[in-house]
Amino acid sequence: MDGRPTLRRRKLGRLKRRPEFLAVAGAKRKWAAPGFILQARRHDDRFHPAPGESELRLGLTATKKIGGAVVRNRARRRLRAAAAAVLPGHAAPGHDLVLIARSGTLTRGYADLLADLATGLRRLGLWQDGADPP
Repeated sequence: MDGRPTLRRRKLGRLKRRPEFLAVAGAKRKWAAPGFILQARRHDDRFHPAPGESELRLGLTATKKIGGAVVRNRARRRLRAAAAAVLPGHAAPGHDLVLIARSGTLTRGYADLLADLATGLRRLGLWQDGADPP
């Protein structure tokens, strides 16, 4: 052990089906940043992870408005990396989250994306303190 505090990290689950994405959008809980839009929804009886799956699930989306396939894939990769850095240690379990790419996703600095994600979690009341702030 090197003496640093250990951060309990949860594994991120994935939203895969369209009804799950629509349920998150229907919750009308969102926060917009220059680089993305963050939507959140608490699990309920209708949409929830199966037993043994992660209590925190993430969906990523990028529309054709921001560009072609290469641009959309790059935007999703950046959002996936930011989510992997912040969400497992700081997002409250029991929620589904969706990150929607915007045109600023590709031009915004990575540190700014991390800070925006942390701010979005705080604004939506989903932030939990951990050992390493973004």
